[in-house]
Amino acid sequence: MTTPETTPEVTESNRMYNGKSFLESMDDGREIWFEGERIKSITTHPAFINSGRSVAGLYDSLHDPAKAETLTTVDRFGHRTHRFFAPSYSADDLLASRGAIESWQRQTFGWMGRTPDYKAAFMAQLAEGHSYYGQYADNALAWYKKSASRVMFINHVLIDPPVDRSQNRTDVRDVYVTVDREDDNGIYVTGAKMVATGSVLTHATFVAVNSGVASRMEAGRDDDMALVFMVDMNAPGLKMICRPSYEASARSPFEAPLASRFEENDSVIIFKECFVPWENVFAYRDVETTKGFYANSGFFNRYNLQSATRLSVKLDFAAGMLLMGAEATGTDQFRGVQTAIGEIIAMRETMWAMTTAMALDPEPSIGGTVVPRLLTAAASRLYATNCWHRVRDLFEAYLAGAPIYTVSGPKDLLNQELRPDIDQYFRGTGMDAEARIKLFKLIWDGMYSEFAGRHAMYERNYAGNQEQQRLDALRWAKERGDADRYRTLINDCMASYDLNGWLPGQP
Repeated sequence: MTTPETTPEVTESNRMYNGKSFLESMDDGREIWFEGERIKSITTHPAFINSGRSVAGLYDSLHDPAKAETLTTVDRFGHRTHRFFAPSYSADDLLASRGAIESWQRQTFGWMGRTPDYKAAFMAQLAEGHSYYGQYADNALAWYKKSASRVMFINHVLIDPPVDRSQNRTDVRDVYVTVDREDDNGIYVTGAKMVATGSVLTHATFVAVNSGVASRMEAGRDDDMALVFMVDMNAPGLKMICRPSYEASARSPFEAPLASRFEENDSVIIFKECFVPWENVFAYRDVETTKGFYANSGFFNRYNLQSATRLSVKLDFAAGMLLMGAEATGTDQFRGVQTAIGEIIAMRETMWAMTTAMALDPEPSIGGTVVPRLLTAAASRLYATNCWHRVRDLFEAYLAGAPIYTVSGPKDLLNQELRPDIDQYFRGTGMDAEARIKLFKLIWDGMYSEFAGRHAMYERNYAGNQEQQRLDALRWAKERGDADRYRTLINDCMASYDLNGWLPGQP
């Protein structure tokens, strides 16, 4: 395997999408259903137009000379790409990748969880780790090159729908993804997967299983469901059924400044005799490979660096909202309110410190790469999926009724008959009524709206169920010898005394 020290000189190529080419790539005939109709054009539809533009802005920034050094690098194949789309070979590489992730997240204020760099957590490791996929290793490497060179937007679907989960997966073949048949050209699969966040604006989806499902799979029983593959979003036999769009229902940016541009519609992806060419297959009827990719590919370690960096930016935003909300109501000097703001600031610093630890204290991975330490990533996962609910609790407790002391919409402010009353009775501490109302409309959208409710669910569940998060941490501690280290500490302590008191050499 070529190492960074022996990599031959390569010619740099820049094929990265920009905003215009990204949006053009979305109108490829994909089958998306929304409110009973098949959407003809994603990039002009009111349910997706602004979120599409938000993602396009990320792609445009890749070509901004002022941001190029922070956002991009050249991989060993010569591709100019987003830093997190290339594998990391050192702690400095991981730290630079964090900087690229942070730069993108600040463009969306931390409110888009599945930006293109999220799935780069997995795709980048295919550059050096493609051999893990055995006879399909060339496919994995080809997908790395394809993804990195264009900075492709890829989503994933790992979760089985909540249908008959009391049964073995093999007894729910009419719902869960199963291979139907194969031929010389590829395989055909049928079934459903949830929930493909932001999938309508992606180029392809990665289909596999998560750690919870993998732990229950058995060779000889689950073979026809032991699949890992990529599929283009416009593949024949693939359809997306969307949930309601908060972007489409947002009446104006003044009313919903977050929902109207950072919506990530979650879709159920349904495969019906969906054709997957052999070059898109990573594992086929292979239980062991299917079970192992989640922990062995480096994906888990790396996606937690992306998600923790994103959440750190979002916590910055939350701290700012609570700080300014308290100032607007004149309660920012109250001791209890100050403790709430301080708690969010401390949560943000805790989250950011975890990203620093993941970058600067990595572990070796496949092909000479390094990834964040597995158990540090597991700790970040657990903390991240529980802190946002505490943030919302603090807002509800310490801003009290201030967010609902508002007007029905911008038309009230534009009404000359009504405006004097609004100016008098809706003003804030040190700010006029329009500025105060604008601030609390933003706070409402972020913390209390339906969009905010979806974000709370996302933060709690995007990394797997709460029990599995804890079970994974325990299992990995046992597998890696950490649990033995814990026991050794206890045994060393108890070995220092007996029924008669301290043993020789002890106090």
